Amino acid sequence: MTEETAKTLEAFKKDLLIYLQDARDALLWKLEGLSEYDIRRPLTPTGTNLLGLVKHATAAEAMYFGEAFGRPFDAPRPWITGDAEPNSDFWATPEESREQIVDGYRAACAHADATIAALALDAVGRVPWGARSEVTLHHGLVHMTAETQRHAGHADIVRELVDGATGQRRDGANTAPGDEAWWAGHRDRVEGAAREAALVGRKAQA
Repeated sequence: MTEETAKTLEAFKKDLLIYLQDARDALLWKLEGLSEYDIRRPLTPTGTNLLGLVKHATAAEAMYFGEAFGRPFDAPRPWITGDAEPNSDFWATPEESREQIVDGYRAACAHADATIAALALDAVGRVPWGARSEVTLHHGLVHMTAETQRHAGHADIVRELVDGATGQRRDGANTAPGDEAWWAGHRDRVEGAAREAALVGRKAQA
C-alpha cells in the first residue's frame, strides 16, 4: 500500500467516525432535562423509548467494534443473538439507572473508537448472525453510522412527543425558525394538504 493510499483510507475512516459521533451525540442529548419517567416511557405501540434506544446502541457498538473483532466489551446482549429475551436491549428495567446506561454507552463508544483506531478498514471480524457473518471494519463503521442515525431519528420523534424539543443538536439550529403559533399553522397547512390529496385520490378512483 502506498503512503498516499494509506492517507486516503485514514481520511475515509475519519469521515465515517465524524458522522457516527454526530449521531451518538444526538442520541444522548435527547435525554437531557427529562425526568426518569420521560426518558423511559414508551411512546409507540412497540414501546420505543429514549433510554432504551441508548441501551440498544450500547449493545450494537459492543458487538460490532468489540466482540466481532475479538475485543469483548461488557454490554447488554442484543436479543437477535438468540440468548437474550426479545427486545430486552430496547428498554431499561427499574434497577438500571440513567447514569449506568449513559456511562455504559460512553464507555462502549470509547472502546469502539479504540478498535477503529487500532485496525485497518479491511480488517475482518465476525458477528453471530446472518448468512454473511464476516464483516470488515469498514462495514461495521457504515452499519453503525446508519443504525445510530436511524435511532437518533427515532429519538427525535419521541423527544418531540415528550416535550416538543426538536433538532439534531441542542440549539435546534437545523430546524426551521418559528414560534409555537408558527408551527401550529405549519402543521395545519400540512394536514390540509394531506386531506386535499386524499380527496383528489378518491375522486380519481371513482
